[in-house]
Amino acid sequence: MSNSHLYEKLVKRATLIAVLTSIFLILIKFITCWLTGSISLFASLLDSSIDLLASGFNFFLVRYALKPADDEHTFGHGKAESLAALSQSAFIIGSAIILLFSSVRSFIHPSELQIPLLGIMVSTVSAVITGFLVLYQRRVVKMTHSHAIQADMLHYSSDMLMNIAVIIALCLSWYGLTYADAAFAALIALYICYNAYHIAYHAIQDLLDRALPDSDNVRIAEIISSYPDVLGFHDLKTRQAGPIKFIQLHLELDDDMPLIKAHAIADAIEKYIAEEFSPATVIIHQDPVSVVPAEMKKQKN
Repeated sequence: MSNSHLYEKLVKRATLIAVLTSIFLILIKFITCWLTGSISLFASLLDSSIDLLASGFNFFLVRYALKPADDEHTFGHGKAESLAALSQSAFIIGSAIILLFSSVRSFIHPSELQIPLLGIMVSTVSAVITGFLVLYQRRVVKMTHSHAIQADMLHYSSDMLMNIAVIIALCLSWYGLTYADAAFAALIALYICYNAYHIAYHAIQDLLDRALPDSDNVRIAEIISSYPDVLGFHDLKTRQAGPIKFIQLHLELDDDMPLIKAHAIADAIEKYIAEEFSPATVIIHQDPVSVVPAEMKKQKN
């Protein structure tokens, strides 16, 4: 199976599992929140509802991002993944604001919890299920480097920690610390905002065509240096949209090298780099070394 097909299979499966998990968690949390009246459990329910909306966006946008290039989108649709991540950050911030208002109201008008043991049991089940989902998503991110799945993973990681916080809050409230429920809800809201910032930052960087990591640039230089006829290279530019990496550079070749040979060398390097960073689109321009300004030259190591 090619890298692109494996990427498509993994990210589609990951988004589907996230949606199904969110639906299940919402159902059990809604019933438990209604029975217990816990504000921190309501916070967890609200976050799971936002998870479902965000994962739903991921479900559709990831599939759109995987569509092949067409006449109107000649570079493909990969940036839809970054849009999915950015949408998630907006949902997360919205949920955090609602949680803060709810926690303040609970501070002002505290109420005794009903059946706290049920809330503790359901939150424990939710934490375990979410933990398994996060582990699976981490595996998918490691294999695909999908920004949309990474954003989803960060979202569900906060949800897992939220469930743990709810368990602590319910236990403290059970023993008479009435304000613990509202206090943990407020802390959860702040933590959600923190995660939202990181998700939004990375999504915006991708939309602004942030360059590939330095380690990738070093590897590109190593590949070029393995060709003895190449005297150097310059003007290396990289970016990524969804699964596809875009790489372009200028090769510095001997002035008297025949065009057919220069073309063959460039094609060979393009193929090598494309296979190394698959799926990737590589464009290489050949320059006679004498026309390259000294400040632009990057000699092989």
